Amino acid sequence: MMVLALSCILVLTIGGCVCVWWAARGGPRWTRAVSAATLAAGELARHASRYDRNPSGGDD
Repeated sequence: MMVLALSCILVLTIGGCVCVWWAARGGPRWTRAVSAATLAAGELARHASRYDRNPSGGDD
């Protein structure tokens, strides 16, 4: 079951990257929407990982 979930996440990630690449080259409108969602999810993940590394919020 865990392999299936990780496989789905991998497929969605690769599909999002393909949509970002395609939208940058003038793809259809739906690829721009998917790429915007992919980039937003990436920003959220990066923002969350910044806070996970330094939970106190101060500089070390």
